[in-house]
Amino acid sequence: MSLFHLILVALIQGLTEFLPVSSSGHLVLLPAITGLDDQGQVIDVAVHVGTLLAVILYFWEDVKIATAGIPRVLRGKIDTQGAWLALCLAIATVPVIVIGLILVVTGLNDLLRSVAVIGWTMLIFGLVLYWTDQNSADTKTAPKWSLKDAAILGLWQALALIPGTSRSGATISGARALGYKREDAAKLAMLMSIPTIIASGAILGLEVAATADTALARDGLIAAILSFFAALAALSFMMRLLKTVSFTPYVIYRVILGIVLLVYAYS
Repeated sequence: MSLFHLILVALIQGLTEFLPVSSSGHLVLLPAITGLDDQGQVIDVAVHVGTLLAVILYFWEDVKIATAGIPRVLRGKIDTQGAWLALCLAIATVPVIVIGLILVVTGLNDLLRSVAVIGWTMLIFGLVLYWTDQNSADTKTAPKWSLKDAAILGLWQALALIPGTSRSGATISGARALGYKREDAAKLAMLMSIPTIIASGAILGLEVAATADTALARDGLIAAILSFFAALAALSFMMRLLKTVSFTPYVIYRVILGIVLLVYAYS
């Protein structure tokens, strides 16, 4: 791949992974609209690793707490904050893994990768984000996360398997609908991304491990580094922005892009 293509893919993935605008949708659109070759699974794995490292670094204290709780969960002891957080994250990850495997096995995931589908999901789930953000109570905070809420948010997260939906957008919408404050809804969405990205990256990694070569490894390293910095910047920007404004700017972007894509798809 050319350096320009790598930079483009890494920036798109990094900037959109944690914003509620759908990174997968933008990556599908890249070759569809520009005519560039599909970046391939090796680069997909690499940019996901970059965004994974960014969210782990940003939420390092929470990650340490959850990681420390994993051994206690495995021993059946849910008696610490870390154990509770680790259990909630595990429960929230199950739906996306199960439904994701079903889509891969049946081939439905490939059928959903179209400009028309992305246009509709951009538009519809953008409006869902607006409605939940504007009509939900601010009564819950991230430390009050319950197992029931974790399971519900896991189902919301699974909706993002449809390109254009946005994993962070869907989980933030779900969290707002459950009454979580804006910053806490975003925080839960970001923490939920960690096991999800690890799971998807591991699956893709196993598929490409036997085919990767030196050139691809070099390209992957460049893409991972670039996506890391782009994701960290986007994540920092969004978390700061939520202290003063709502999710409406992202909704406006989604609605405009959705309409443009639908016009493009059906013209």
